[in-house]
Amino acid sequence: MKSRESLVRLKLFQVSEKRRQLQQLQLMMSEFERMAKDLENQIALEEKKSGITDPGHFAYPTFAKAARQRADNLQVSIRELKIQQEAAEISLEEVSAEHAKAAALEERDGQLRARA
Repeated sequence: MKSRESLVRLKLFQVSEKRRQLQQLQLMMSEFERMAKDLENQIALEEKKSGITDPGHFAYPTFAKAARQRADNLQVSIRELKIQQEAAEISLEEVSAEHAKAAALEERDGQLRARA
């Protein structure tokens, strides 16, 4: 049953691809979180240096405004990546179940061939 062996290999490939995608999403989220923390630290330093912590103040540092906007954008990206991560986890579970089913059928067919 070559087609079933091919199916098992295909499903195994899909499982490994989904795991890789999930790892990439997690890596991107951690990198974005690190970048957002760095920006928050830079904002705090800039506010301390200027003595102005109110972003609405007319003399609020321009760098701090830009860094705050970038940090906010990173937080939005992190939330979107979390949604993608949840979808990828569900997809990984589905593909893993399909692989397990295909592997079980292949094993059953192998046992039947061995008996014959």
